[in-house]
Amino acid sequence: MIEREDAELSLATQTELLGLNRSSLYYVPLPPSPEELHIKRRIDEIYTARPFYGSRKITVVLRKELVINRKAVQRHMREMGLVAICPGPNLSQRARNHLVFPYLLRGLAITQPNEVWGIDITYIRLRGAWLYLVAVLDWFSRYVLSWELDQTLEMPFVVCAVQRALTVAKPQIWNSDQGSHFTSPQYIDLLQTAGVQISMDGRGRALDNIFTERLWRTVKYEEVYLHDYDSPREARQGLTSYFQFYNQERPHQALAYHAPAQVYVAAQACPTATSAVDMWKTGTPPVVHISTAGTTTVFIPDSTKGNRTLAQPIFVS
Repeated sequence: MIEREDAELSLATQTELLGLNRSSLYYVPLPPSPEELHIKRRIDEIYTARPFYGSRKITVVLRKELVINRKAVQRHMREMGLVAICPGPNLSQRARNHLVFPYLLRGLAITQPNEVWGIDITYIRLRGAWLYLVAVLDWFSRYVLSWELDQTLEMPFVVCAVQRALTVAKPQIWNSDQGSHFTSPQYIDLLQTAGVQISMDGRGRALDNIFTERLWRTVKYEEVYLHDYDSPREARQGLTSYFQFYNQERPHQALAYHAPAQVYVAAQACPTATSAVDMWKTGTPPVVHISTAGTTTVFIPDSTKGNRTLAQPIFVS
C-alpha cells in the first residue's frame, strides 16, 4: 500500500491520500516481555492440568509464585483463548447477537467414522512468543483430519482447517463451542454448503466437546512441553511430526491400543459400519472389526459407563 523506495510521491503525501497517520509508518511493535511470557506459560500449564480452574483459582495458584491480580490473569486468558469448563453466570440468558445451533450429541451413540467431527482452538507457547492451533478431530476414531497454526486468532486459519478437512470426507455432524470463530458467517456458510449438520456446545459446557479438549492435553504433554519451541517454524515442524505419529503410530487406550488412522480406515472399509445404528433402540450393536495376528478387535458402543459416545473394545479370538 505504501511505497517506501523509488516512490513518485513522498510518504507524507501517500499517507494523506490514504487517510493514514504518518507516525504509524515508524511504529515498531514491542515483543512481549519475559515476565508476560512467563505468566502465560504458567497459566497454560495450570489450565492444561486443571481445565476447570477459572481466573480466580489460577490467580490463587500464581500468587504463590509472583505478584499478580485477577484482572491481569483474566486479560491473559482472553488473549490465550482459555475459558474454564465450569458453568458461568447467567447461563439461562443466551446471547442473541449471533446464530447458535443446538447441541446434537446428547444421547447419541457414535458408531462409525465421519459421523461426528469436533473442532477447537488452543494456545501453543513458544520461548519468545505464542501461536494458536486449530484441529478437526473424528470422534469415533480420534483421527486428526486437519490442523493449522497461526500467530493471531484471525479467521483465515480456521477456514483453512475446515476446508482441508472437508477434502478428506464429510461428516454427518460437526461440533464446536460457541466461540466467535464458530459462529461466524464464514464458518457457518462452509458447513451449510457442504450439507453438514452443525452442533454447538451449551454455554459454559466445554465437556460437550471433551474429545477435542482431551486431544489438547495429549498434544501439550507429549509434544509442546517437551520441546519448548524457539520459533513458529520449529513449532510447525514439531507438530507436523507429532500429528503424523499420533495418527499413524500412537496406541490409543480407548481404541484397544490401535492407532487412530488404523481404526479410521478399517471402520470405513467395514460393511457393518456403513450406517449409524443405535444398539439401545434396535438391540443390535454395530461393530467394527480390525484383524491382527491371532485376534480380532470388535468395537461396540459402551453402554455400561453412562457415556454412549465412547467406543468400548472387546477382544474376540
